[in-house]
Amino acid sequence: MTNPRQLAFIALRDVHKGAYADVALDRVLQKFNLADCDRRLVTELVYGSVRRQRTLDTLIDQFAKKKSHQQPQDLRTILHLGFYQLRYQERIPASAAVNTTVQLAKENGFSGLTGFVNGLLRQYLRKAAGQRGSGAEEKDSLLLPQSPVPHFDPLELPENPVERLGILHSFPDWIIQVWLEQLGLTETEQLCEWMNQSPTIDLRINPLRTSIEEVEAALQSAGVLVRRIPHLPQALRFIGNTGSIQKLPGFREGWWTVQDSSAQLVGHLLDPQPGEVVIDACAAPGGKTTHIAELMADEGKIWACDRTPSRLRKLQENSQRLNLQSIQIYTGDSRHFKQFQNTADRVLLDAPCSGLGTMHRHADARWRQTPESVRELSVLQRELITHTSTFVKPSGVLVYATCTLHPAENEQVISAFLAESPDWQIEFPSGVELPDSTDSTPQGWFKLWPHRQDMDGFFMVRLRKTNNSE
Repeated sequence: MTNPRQLAFIALRDVHKGAYADVALDRVLQKFNLADCDRRLVTELVYGSVRRQRTLDTLIDQFAKKKSHQQPQDLRTILHLGFYQLRYQERIPASAAVNTTVQLAKENGFSGLTGFVNGLLRQYLRKAAGQRGSGAEEKDSLLLPQSPVPHFDPLELPENPVERLGILHSFPDWIIQVWLEQLGLTETEQLCEWMNQSPTIDLRINPLRTSIEEVEAALQSAGVLVRRIPHLPQALRFIGNTGSIQKLPGFREGWWTVQDSSAQLVGHLLDPQPGEVVIDACAAPGGKTTHIAELMADEGKIWACDRTPSRLRKLQENSQRLNLQSIQIYTGDSRHFKQFQNTADRVLLDAPCSGLGTMHRHADARWRQTPESVRELSVLQRELITHTSTFVKPSGVLVYATCTLHPAENEQVISAFLAESPDWQIEFPSGVELPDSTDSTPQGWFKLWPHRQDMDGFFMVRLRKTNNSE
Protein backbone atom coordinates (compact mmCIF):
# COMPACT_ATOMS: atom_id res chain seq x y z
CA MET A 1 0.00 0.00 0.00
CA THR A 2 1.56 3.30 -1.08
CA ASN A 3 -1.47 5.60 -1.42
CA PRO A 4 -0.42 8.63 0.73
CA ARG A 5 -4.01 9.62 1.54
CA GLN A 6 -4.91 6.12 2.70
CA LEU A 7 -1.81 6.04 4.90
CA ALA A 8 -2.72 9.47 6.31
CA PHE A 9 -6.22 8.13 7.05
CA ILE A 10 -4.76 5.13 8.91
CA ALA A 11 -2.52 7.37 11.02
CA LEU A 12 -5.37 9.81 11.77
CA ARG A 13 -7.63 6.95 12.78
CA ASP A 14 -5.02 6.00 15.41
CA VAL A 15 -4.77 9.63 16.57
CA HIS A 16 -8.53 9.77 17.09
CA LYS A 17 -8.23 6.62 19.19
CA GLY A 18 -5.76 8.40 21.48
CA ALA A 19 -2.32 7.92 19.86
CA TYR A 20 0.10 10.83 19.73
CA ALA A 21 0.21 12.28 16.21
CA ASP A 22 3.98 11.87 15.80
CA VAL A 23 3.86 8.25 17.04
CA ALA A 24 0.94 7.34 14.76
CA LEU A 25 2.64 8.96 11.77
CA ASP A 26 6.00 7.33 12.47
CA ARG A 27 4.33 3.92 12.77
CA VAL A 28 2.85 4.29 9.28
CA LEU A 29 6.00 5.69 7.68
CA GLN A 30 8.17 2.91 9.15
CA LYS A 31 5.84 0.26 7.76
CA PHE A 32 5.89 1.39 4.12
CA ASN A 33 8.78 2.38 1.90
CA LEU A 34 7.55 5.63 0.34
CA ALA A 35 9.15 8.08 -2.06
CA ASP A 36 10.20 11.34 -0.36
CA CYS A 37 7.38 13.33 -1.98
CA ASP A 38 4.80 10.82 -0.70
CA ARG A 39 6.31 10.86 2.80
CA ARG A 40 6.03 14.64 2.80
CA LEU A 41 2.40 14.48 1.67
CA VAL A 42 1.45 11.93 4.36
CA THR A 43 3.20 14.05 7.00
CA GLU A 44 1.49 17.24 5.83
CA LEU A 45 -1.96 15.65 5.73
CA VAL A 46 -1.65 14.06 9.18
CA TYR A 47 -0.17 17.03 11.04
CA GLY A 48 -2.31 19.52 9.13
CA SER A 49 -5.57 17.68 9.77
CA VAL A 50 -4.79 17.34 13.47
CA ARG A 51 -3.68 20.96 13.78
CA ARG A 52 -6.72 22.33 11.93
CA GLN A 53 -9.21 19.98 13.55
CA ARG A 54 -11.52 22.67 14.99
CA THR A 55 -11.75 24.55 11.68
CA LEU A 56 -12.42 21.33 9.76
CA ASP A 57 -15.11 20.27 12.24
CA THR A 58 -16.74 23.69 11.86
CA LEU A 59 -16.88 23.21 8.08
CA ILE A 60 -18.60 19.84 8.56
CA ASP A 61 -21.03 21.49 11.00
CA GLN A 62 -21.72 24.23 8.46
CA PHE A 63 -22.23 22.15 5.31
CA ALA A 64 -23.63 18.83 6.59
CA LYS A 65 -27.02 18.18 8.20
CA LYS A 66 -25.38 16.19 11.00
CA LYS A 67 -22.75 17.95 13.13
CA SER A 68 -19.17 16.68 13.07
CA HIS A 69 -19.47 14.91 16.43
CA GLN A 70 -22.52 13.01 15.12
CA GLN A 71 -20.69 11.66 12.07
CA PRO A 72 -19.10 8.19 12.20
CA GLN A 73 -15.52 8.80 13.37
CA ASP A 74 -13.87 7.33 10.26
CA LEU A 75 -16.12 9.39 7.96
CA ARG A 76 -15.29 12.51 9.96
CA THR A 77 -11.59 11.73 9.46
CA ILE A 78 -12.10 11.33 5.69
CA LEU A 79 -13.96 14.66 5.53
CA HIS A 80 -11.14 16.31 7.49
CA LEU A 81 -8.68 15.12 4.83
CA GLY A 82 -10.87 16.43 2.02
CA PHE A 83 -11.53 19.83 3.54
CA TYR A 84 -7.89 20.18 4.61
CA GLN A 85 -6.67 19.72 1.04
CA LEU A 86 -9.25 22.13 -0.39
CA ARG A 87 -8.64 24.83 2.18
CA TYR A 88 -4.92 24.63 2.91
CA GLN A 89 -3.13 22.81 0.09
CA GLU A 90 -2.75 25.20 -2.81
CA ARG A 91 -0.64 22.77 -4.87
CA ILE A 92 -3.32 20.07 -4.88
CA PRO A 93 -5.94 20.69 -7.60
CA ALA A 94 -9.46 20.88 -6.21
CA SER A 95 -10.58 18.07 -8.53
CA ALA A 96 -7.85 15.77 -7.14
CA ALA A 97 -8.77 16.65 -3.54
CA VAL A 98 -12.46 15.86 -4.14
CA ASN A 99 -11.94 12.69 -6.19
CA THR A 100 -9.38 11.15 -3.84
CA THR A 101 -11.57 11.87 -0.81
CA VAL A 102 -14.55 10.21 -2.50
CA GLN A 103 -12.29 7.25 -3.26
CA LEU A 104 -11.20 7.10 0.41
CA ALA A 105 -14.83 6.91 1.48
CA LYS A 106 -15.45 4.09 -1.02
CA GLU A 107 -12.45 2.07 0.17
CA ASN A 108 -13.08 2.46 3.88
CA GLY A 109 -16.64 1.27 4.35
CA PHE A 110 -18.63 4.30 3.16
CA SER A 111 -19.39 3.41 -0.47
CA GLY A 112 -23.04 4.29 0.17
CA LEU A 113 -22.03 7.82 1.22
CA THR A 114 -19.75 8.78 -1.67
CA GLY A 115 -22.46 11.07 -3.05
CA PHE A 116 -22.68 12.81 0.32
CA VAL A 117 -18.88 13.28 0.48
CA ASN A 118 -18.73 14.53 -3.09
CA GLY A 119 -21.64 16.93 -2.57
CA LEU A 120 -20.26 18.33 0.68
CA LEU A 121 -16.85 19.17 -0.77
CA ARG A 122 -18.35 20.62 -3.97
CA GLN A 123 -20.68 22.76 -1.88
CA TYR A 124 -17.61 24.25 -0.19
CA LEU A 125 -16.01 24.95 -3.57
CA ARG A 126 -19.18 26.54 -4.94
CA LYS A 127 -19.30 28.89 -2.00
CA ALA A 128 -15.58 29.61 -2.36
CA ALA A 129 -16.14 30.53 -5.99
CA GLY A 130 -19.03 32.82 -5.02
CA GLN A 131 -21.67 30.62 -6.71
CA ARG A 132 -25.17 30.19 -5.31
CA GLY A 133 -27.51 27.24 -5.27
CA SER A 134 -26.87 23.52 -5.04
CA GLY A 135 -29.23 22.01 -7.59
CA ALA A 136 -28.35 18.82 -9.43
CA GLU A 137 -28.14 20.58 -12.78
CA GLU A 138 -25.61 23.04 -11.38
CA LYS A 139 -23.64 20.25 -9.69
CA ASP A 140 -23.37 18.37 -12.97
CA SER A 141 -22.19 21.39 -14.91
CA LEU A 142 -19.87 22.71 -12.21
CA LEU A 143 -16.27 22.88 -13.31
CA LEU A 144 -14.07 22.51 -10.28
CA PRO A 145 -11.49 25.32 -10.09
CA GLN A 146 -7.91 24.09 -10.36
CA SER A 147 -6.83 26.17 -7.37
CA PRO A 148 -8.56 25.76 -4.00
CA VAL A 149 -7.78 29.35 -2.97
CA PRO A 150 -11.27 30.77 -2.37
CA HIS A 151 -12.55 34.00 -3.87
CA PHE A 152 -14.76 34.13 -0.78
CA ASP A 153 -14.03 32.35 2.47
CA PRO A 154 -16.81 29.79 2.86
CA LEU A 155 -16.09 29.48 6.60
CA GLU A 156 -18.71 31.36 8.63
CA LEU A 157 -17.29 32.92 11.79
CA PRO A 158 -18.93 34.28 14.95
CA GLU A 159 -18.47 37.91 16.07
CA ASN A 160 -16.97 37.02 19.47
CA PRO A 161 -13.18 37.54 19.03
CA VAL A 162 -12.17 34.54 21.17
CA GLU A 163 -14.43 32.12 19.27
CA ARG A 164 -13.65 33.76 15.93
CA LEU A 165 -9.87 33.33 16.34
CA GLY A 166 -10.35 29.86 17.85
CA ILE A 167 -12.37 28.61 14.88
CA LEU A 168 -10.40 30.42 12.17
CA HIS A 169 -6.97 29.30 13.44
CA SER A 170 -8.10 26.09 15.16
CA PHE A 171 -7.25 26.55 18.84
CA PRO A 172 -9.32 25.94 21.98
CA ASP A 173 -10.94 29.13 23.29
CA TRP A 174 -9.00 28.99 26.56
CA ILE A 175 -5.62 29.21 24.79
CA ILE A 176 -6.82 32.17 22.71
CA GLN A 177 -7.96 33.85 25.93
CA VAL A 178 -4.56 33.36 27.60
CA TRP A 179 -2.81 34.98 24.62
CA LEU A 180 -5.31 37.83 24.24
CA GLU A 181 -4.76 38.83 27.86
CA GLN A 182 -1.01 39.13 27.25
CA LEU A 183 -0.80 40.34 23.65
CA GLY A 184 -4.07 41.89 22.49
CA LEU A 185 -5.98 41.02 19.34
CA THR A 186 -3.51 41.84 16.53
CA GLU A 187 -0.52 40.00 18.00
CA THR A 188 -2.65 37.05 19.11
CA GLU A 189 -3.70 36.57 15.50
CA GLN A 190 -0.06 36.81 14.38
CA LEU A 191 0.90 34.19 16.98
CA CYS A 192 -1.92 31.87 15.85
CA GLU A 193 -0.74 32.13 12.24
CA TRP A 194 2.86 31.43 13.26
CA MET A 195 1.85 28.36 15.30
CA ASN A 196 0.11 26.85 12.27
CA GLN A 197 3.22 26.98 10.08
CA SER A 198 5.34 23.90 9.49
CA PRO A 199 8.24 24.03 11.97
CA THR A 200 11.79 24.88 11.01
CA ILE A 201 14.73 22.75 12.16
CA ASP A 202 17.70 24.34 13.91
CA LEU A 203 20.97 22.66 14.77
CA ARG A 204 23.64 23.43 17.34
CA ILE A 205 27.21 22.80 16.29
CA ASN A 206 29.55 21.09 18.75
CA PRO A 207 32.54 23.45 19.12
CA LEU A 208 34.57 20.69 20.79
CA ARG A 209 34.55 18.72 17.50
CA THR A 210 34.22 21.29 14.72
CA SER A 211 33.48 24.91 13.77
CA ILE A 212 30.36 26.54 12.39
CA GLU A 213 32.23 27.26 9.14
CA GLU A 214 33.16 23.58 8.72
CA VAL A 215 29.57 22.44 9.26
CA GLU A 216 28.27 25.07 6.81
CA ALA A 217 30.74 23.90 4.16
CA ALA A 218 29.96 20.20 4.68
CA LEU A 219 26.21 20.77 4.42
CA GLN A 220 26.61 23.04 1.41
CA SER A 221 28.64 20.38 -0.39
CA ALA A 222 25.74 17.97 0.24
CA GLY A 223 23.31 20.48 -1.30
CA VAL A 224 21.69 21.40 2.02
CA LEU A 225 21.07 25.09 2.67
CA VAL A 226 21.47 26.63 6.13
CA ARG A 227 21.63 30.13 7.57
CA ARG A 228 23.08 31.50 10.79
CA ILE A 229 20.90 32.84 13.59
CA PRO A 230 21.89 36.19 15.12
CA HIS A 231 23.06 36.21 18.78
CA LEU A 232 23.55 32.41 18.88
CA PRO A 233 27.14 31.45 18.04
CA GLN A 234 26.44 27.71 17.62
CA ALA A 235 23.12 27.89 15.73
CA LEU A 236 22.27 27.12 12.11
CA ARG A 237 18.78 26.85 10.60
CA PHE A 238 17.96 24.53 7.73
CA ILE A 239 16.31 26.14 4.73
CA GLY A 240 14.05 23.81 2.74
CA ASN A 241 13.96 20.02 2.82
CA THR A 242 16.84 18.14 4.41
CA GLY A 243 15.90 14.49 3.87
CA SER A 244 16.88 12.16 6.72
CA ILE A 245 18.66 14.17 9.44
CA GLN A 246 20.78 11.17 10.49
CA LYS A 247 22.24 10.87 6.98
CA LEU A 248 23.49 14.47 6.80
CA PRO A 249 27.26 15.11 6.96
CA GLY A 250 28.59 15.53 10.47
CA PHE A 251 25.70 13.87 12.33
CA ARG A 252 27.42 10.54 13.01
CA GLU A 253 30.70 12.30 13.73
CA GLY A 254 29.04 14.32 16.53
CA TRP A 255 29.64 17.68 14.85
CA TRP A 256 26.14 18.90 15.64
CA THR A 257 22.77 18.05 17.15
CA VAL A 258 19.23 19.28 16.52
CA GLN A 259 18.10 21.93 19.00
CA ASP A 260 15.79 24.90 18.55
CA SER A 261 17.43 28.29 18.89
CA SER A 262 15.24 29.27 21.89
CA ALA A 263 16.46 26.22 23.78
CA GLN A 264 20.06 27.14 22.94
CA LEU A 265 19.55 30.51 24.59
CA VAL A 266 18.80 28.74 27.90
CA GLY A 267 22.32 27.25 28.02
CA HIS A 268 23.87 30.69 27.47
CA LEU A 269 21.69 32.17 30.22
CA LEU A 270 22.95 29.47 32.63
CA ASP A 271 26.53 30.33 31.54
CA PRO A 272 28.25 27.22 32.99
CA GLN A 273 32.04 27.41 33.43
CA PRO A 274 34.72 24.69 33.03
CA GLY A 275 35.32 22.73 36.23
CA GLU A 276 31.94 23.50 37.83
CA VAL A 277 29.34 21.11 39.21
CA VAL A 278 26.04 21.56 37.33
CA ILE A 279 22.75 19.77 37.89
CA ASP A 280 20.18 19.51 35.09
CA ALA A 281 17.14 18.61 37.17
CA CYS A 282 14.78 17.54 34.35
CA ALA A 283 17.34 16.61 31.74
CA ALA A 284 15.83 14.18 29.21
CA PRO A 285 16.03 13.96 26.27
CA GLY A 286 19.24 15.92 26.81
CA GLY A 287 19.50 18.80 24.34
CA LYS A 288 20.28 21.34 27.05
CA THR A 289 22.45 18.89 29.03
CA THR A 290 24.78 18.31 26.10
CA HIS A 291 24.86 22.05 25.40
CA ILE A 292 25.95 22.68 29.00
CA ALA A 293 28.78 20.16 28.53
CA GLU A 294 29.91 21.91 25.36
CA LEU A 295 29.84 25.33 27.05
CA MET A 296 31.96 23.91 29.91
CA ALA A 297 34.48 22.51 27.40
CA ASP A 298 33.44 19.09 28.80
CA GLU A 299 35.38 19.88 31.99
CA GLY A 300 33.60 19.49 35.32
CA LYS A 301 30.62 17.36 36.32
CA ILE A 302 27.03 17.49 35.10
CA TRP A 303 24.39 15.47 36.90
CA ALA A 304 21.60 14.76 34.39
CA CYS A 305 18.49 13.81 36.35
CA ASP A 306 15.16 12.57 35.03
CA ARG A 307 12.52 10.13 36.16
CA THR A 308 11.96 8.53 32.72
CA PRO A 309 14.59 5.88 31.90
CA SER A 310 13.59 5.60 28.22
CA ARG A 311 14.13 9.33 27.68
CA LEU A 312 17.45 9.17 29.54
CA ARG A 313 18.62 6.53 27.07
CA LYS A 314 18.20 9.12 24.33
CA LEU A 315 20.38 11.49 26.37
CA GLN A 316 23.03 8.80 26.72
CA GLU A 317 23.03 8.12 22.98
CA ASN A 318 23.40 11.83 22.20
CA SER A 319 26.23 12.42 24.67
CA GLN A 320 28.10 9.38 23.26
CA ARG A 321 27.61 10.58 19.67
CA LEU A 322 28.85 14.07 20.64
CA ASN A 323 31.76 12.41 22.52
CA LEU A 324 31.01 14.15 25.85
CA GLN A 325 32.49 12.69 29.05
CA SER A 326 31.32 15.06 31.81
CA ILE A 327 27.67 13.93 31.99
CA GLN A 328 26.59 11.55 34.76
CA ILE A 329 23.05 10.17 34.46
CA TYR A 330 20.86 9.93 37.54
CA THR A 331 17.41 8.33 37.34
CA GLY A 332 14.67 9.58 39.64
CA ASP A 333 12.36 12.45 40.57
CA SER A 334 14.34 15.61 41.42
CA ARG A 335 11.74 16.57 44.04
CA HIS A 336 12.96 13.69 46.21
CA PHE A 337 16.75 13.95 45.95
CA LYS A 338 18.47 14.85 49.22
CA GLN A 339 22.06 14.02 48.30
CA PHE A 340 22.55 17.12 46.11
CA GLN A 341 21.93 19.72 48.82
CA ASN A 342 24.39 22.66 48.51
CA THR A 343 26.52 20.78 45.93
CA ALA A 344 25.95 22.62 42.64
CA ASP A 345 27.48 25.80 41.27
CA ARG A 346 24.58 25.99 38.86
CA VAL A 347 21.23 24.25 38.45
CA LEU A 348 19.05 24.17 35.37
CA LEU A 349 15.36 23.52 35.97
CA ASP A 350 13.88 23.08 32.51
CA ALA A 351 10.52 22.29 34.02
CA PRO A 352 7.85 19.94 32.61
CA CYS A 353 5.20 22.24 31.13
CA SER A 354 2.18 22.47 28.84
CA GLY A 355 4.39 23.20 25.81
CA LEU A 356 2.18 26.04 24.55
CA GLY A 357 5.26 27.66 23.00
CA THR A 358 6.00 24.65 20.77
CA MET A 359 2.54 23.71 19.46
CA HIS A 360 3.72 24.08 15.85
CA ARG A 361 6.01 21.08 16.51
CA HIS A 362 3.40 19.01 18.34
CA ALA A 363 0.25 19.05 16.25
CA ASP A 364 -2.02 17.56 18.92
CA ALA A 365 -0.69 19.48 21.97
CA ARG A 366 -3.40 22.13 21.68
CA TRP A 367 -6.08 19.44 22.09
CA ARG A 368 -4.31 17.50 24.86
CA GLN A 369 -3.72 20.36 27.29
CA THR A 370 -6.54 21.89 29.36
CA PRO A 371 -6.78 24.63 32.01
CA GLU A 372 -6.84 21.80 34.57
CA SER A 373 -3.63 20.22 33.23
CA VAL A 374 -1.95 23.64 33.38
CA ARG A 375 -3.00 24.01 37.04
CA GLU A 376 -1.56 20.57 37.83
CA LEU A 377 1.69 21.41 36.04
CA SER A 378 2.06 24.69 37.92
CA VAL A 379 1.86 22.77 41.21
CA LEU A 380 4.58 20.39 40.00
CA GLN A 381 6.74 23.34 38.84
CA ARG A 382 6.49 25.04 42.25
CA GLU A 383 7.45 21.81 44.02
CA LEU A 384 10.42 21.36 41.67
CA ILE A 385 11.83 24.87 42.06
CA THR A 386 11.39 24.81 45.82
CA HIS A 387 13.37 21.58 46.15
CA THR A 388 15.98 21.97 43.38
CA SER A 389 16.91 25.43 44.70
CA THR A 390 18.36 23.61 47.73
CA PHE A 391 20.91 21.95 45.38
CA VAL A 392 22.59 25.32 44.78
CA LYS A 393 25.65 26.43 46.76
CA PRO A 394 25.64 29.90 48.35
CA SER A 395 26.14 32.53 45.60
CA GLY A 396 25.25 29.89 42.98
CA VAL A 397 22.83 30.21 40.07
CA LEU A 398 19.53 28.58 39.16
CA VAL A 399 17.91 29.03 35.74
CA TYR A 400 14.20 28.27 35.46
CA ALA A 401 12.94 27.69 31.92
CA THR A 402 9.81 26.41 30.18
CA CYS A 403 8.62 26.13 26.59
CA THR A 404 5.17 27.46 27.47
CA LEU A 405 3.63 30.93 27.28
CA HIS A 406 1.19 30.54 30.16
CA PRO A 407 1.74 32.96 33.10
CA ALA A 408 0.54 30.31 35.59
CA GLU A 409 3.59 28.19 34.68
CA ASN A 410 6.03 31.07 34.35
CA GLU A 411 5.70 34.46 36.02
CA GLN A 412 3.39 33.17 38.75
CA VAL A 413 5.74 30.27 39.63
CA ILE A 414 8.73 32.63 39.95
CA SER A 415 6.79 35.29 41.88
CA ALA A 416 5.54 32.68 44.37
CA PHE A 417 9.05 31.21 44.78
CA LEU A 418 10.65 34.61 45.41
CA ALA A 419 7.93 35.54 47.90
CA GLU A 420 8.80 32.41 49.92
CA SER A 421 12.59 32.56 49.40
CA PRO A 422 14.21 35.76 50.68
CA ASP A 423 17.69 34.36 49.97
CA TRP A 424 17.06 34.36 46.21
CA GLN A 425 16.86 37.17 43.69
CA ILE A 426 16.56 37.59 39.93
CA GLU A 427 19.84 38.35 38.23
CA PHE A 428 19.83 40.21 34.94
CA PRO A 429 22.73 38.66 32.98
CA SER A 430 25.08 41.14 31.40
CA GLY A 431 26.94 38.88 28.98
CA VAL A 432 23.99 37.23 27.21
CA GLU A 433 22.97 38.54 23.81
CA LEU A 434 19.22 38.31 23.28
CA PRO A 435 17.38 38.08 19.95
CA ASP A 436 15.84 41.33 18.76
CA SER A 437 12.55 42.37 20.41
CA THR A 438 12.86 39.75 23.17
CA ASP A 439 10.33 40.52 25.88
CA SER A 440 12.71 41.22 28.79
CA THR A 441 10.67 42.68 31.62
CA PRO A 442 11.60 45.09 34.42
CA GLN A 443 11.32 42.06 36.72
CA GLY A 444 14.23 40.46 34.83
CA TRP A 445 12.65 37.46 33.17
CA PHE A 446 12.64 36.80 29.44
CA LYS A 447 9.81 35.70 27.21
CA LEU A 448 10.41 34.66 23.62
CA TRP A 449 7.28 35.14 21.51
CA PRO A 450 7.43 33.01 18.34
CA HIS A 451 5.81 35.59 16.04
CA ARG A 452 8.36 38.21 17.14
CA GLN A 453 11.60 36.20 17.23
CA ASP A 454 10.70 33.42 14.75
CA MET A 455 11.65 30.66 17.18
CA ASP A 456 9.91 28.48 19.77
CA GLY A 457 8.05 30.23 22.56
CA PHE A 458 10.08 30.14 25.79
CA PHE A 459 10.19 31.65 29.26
CA MET A 460 13.47 31.84 31.17
CA VAL A 461 14.86 33.58 34.22
CA ARG A 462 18.21 33.49 36.05
CA LEU A 463 18.18 33.47 39.85
CA ARG A 464 21.09 33.83 42.25
CA LYS A 465 21.33 32.57 45.83
CA THR A 466 22.32 35.60 47.84
CA ASN A 467 23.56 34.28 51.20
CA ASN A 468 24.21 31.15 53.25
CA SER A 469 20.59 30.39 54.09
CA GLU A 470 19.74 26.76 53.50
